[in-house]
Amino acid sequence: MGKAADWLREERRKTLGDWVAFCLKCGFAQRYFDESEGELPAACPQCQGEIRSRCPACDARFSSAFAVDCEACGAELRPPIAFGTPIRKPGR
Repeated sequence: MGKAADWLREERRKTLGDWVAFCLKCGFAQRYFDESEGELPAACPQCQGEIRSRCPACDARFSSAFAVDCEACGAELRPPIAFGTPIRKPGR
């Protein structure tokens, strides 16, 4: 990606939040900042499913709403398919 894409990504994170939490059941996603992690809902506001904000294997946070594997340890964060469609295109 070019410098413009990197700049836009950083601006978005500084405005919306550095980290992401998502629902394992329906895919609801929410960005958040370090100091507001404690304010994340205990269950998904849409379907009451489990909200995940950290890797279950190493406790690392993740910055992409489309993450399927942990960047830190490689553990699976969630199944790579949602609603019968791959979350990420193959090879990404």
